[in-house]
Parts: sequence; structure tokens; C-alpha cells
Amino acid sequence: MRPIRYFDDYVVGDRFVTDRVTITEGMILQFARMYDTQLFHTNLDQVAESNFGGLIGSGLQTLNFSFALFFRLELVQPVALGGPGLDNLRWTRPLRPGDTIHVVCEATKIVPSRSKPDRGMLTMRHDTFNQHDELILTFDCMHLLRRREAA
Repeated sequence: MRPIRYFDDYVVGDRFVTDRVTITEGMILQFARMYDTQLFHTNLDQVAESNFGGLIGSGLQTLNFSFALFFRLELVQPVALGGPGLDNLRWTRPLRPGDTIHVVCEATKIVPSRSKPDRGMLTMRHDTFNQHDELILTFDCMHLLRRREAA
């Protein structure tokens, strides 16, 4: 377990790199058949004819993998109070079977709460890359965190 990082422990420019995970065809199919049944995610007989030229993972699955890798860093637990959302979400390349992905997170904005001094908003850019260091997903995530003084 890493030492607890509070809102006050972050500075703009802090960068964190996750471990890597390899995505299998089975992982893509299982997720898609439950949550995103578009044919280019589910139908192996027709994916070659799609505009992607083969099976791709759902963008929502790519986002899910990216968050899972980020949370394994244990940066915001147990001081996270949730978050109001994501900004600038873009899928720049498809996730494909056999891709090995990792995430680079960078603190881009740090704003203490004016109305609730026990917390602050940490905005981080989350960039997900494949094994060729090609950006496949990017977004800005707002993390509401407890302040050290409140602990």
C-alpha cells in the first residue's frame, strides 16, 4: 500500500505511469456482448468488412481499462470523494485484440474548494497508449479529494 496522498500533496505537472495490460479478443467480445453490441465489437464474421478492418474494443471498454489501470496506482484512494465528470474525452485510435496498453496521468489543475475547505479538485489528464506508444484515448478527469488538514 502506498502512502496516502491528499489533495495538498499534488502539484501541477506531477506525472504517474500505470502498469501495462494486454487486451485479448475474448475480453473485447465478453464486454461488447454485454454492454456495446455494435457489430464491429461483436461479430467476428463481419468485422473485416467494417470501416475498422477488424475487431475493435468498445470505447467504453477502453475507458474502463484506463480507469482500472489508474486506480491500481492507489493515488486517490482512500481520500477520493468522487468526481463531477470528464472533459475532452476523445478516442484517437481503436483498441484492438493483442494491444498492450498503459496510462500516463498528469496533474493539470489544482483548485481548493472555497465553500468546503476540507477538500479540493484535482484535474488530471489521462492518456492511454498502446504498445506502439500511439495515443488511443485521452480525457481530463476531475478528482474531488480530501485535504491533509481535514484528516
